[in-house]
Amino acid sequence: MNISRVSRCTQARHRAPWLALTAFIALALAMGFSMPQARADAEAKVVYHADYADPRRFSAMLTSINNMVTHYQNNFIDYDVRIVFVSHGIRFITDNPLEGTPFAEDEALAEERDNLRGRLVSLVNMHGVRLELCDITRAAIQLANEELYDAVDLVPSGVVRIAQLQNEEGFAYLKIE
Repeated sequence: MNISRVSRCTQARHRAPWLALTAFIALALAMGFSMPQARADAEAKVVYHADYADPRRFSAMLTSINNMVTHYQNNFIDYDVRIVFVSHGIRFITDNPLEGTPFAEDEALAEERDNLRGRLVSLVNMHGVRLELCDITRAAIQLANEELYDAVDLVPSGVVRIAQLQNEEGFAYLKIE
């Protein structure tokens, strides 16, 4: 047998599975099927909604976020976690007691403020959690921007921002009850 003929047979045998796979893909595409594709935005995207006054509830949210980002980090999953503060949620991103406003600090918040601030700042600094505040809420009580924690970004409307993150950017919505 001719050596070049054996070599061509061996090459053809090794190409056969690839040719079959290529033919299958072409047929599937021709029939209107598509192969599953990795999403370009495959990172985990989560927005938490904080519009309540209860420090225990806020503490539970911080625990939930910490557990989530730890899971993502341990599993090498890129993530974008945000908290959007609206209404009473403003209490948790300033040290101003907000006296004379509907969001005034109560005894429960006064007792927990240092702990909550430390945990929140840790989530921002160590885990990259982003904080966004409804500017309608801030403006309604005339709180100066300088009185907010450094990591807080203002958004024109908190509820519009949440809807935008969900509808346009694919964020999952979570609210601690």
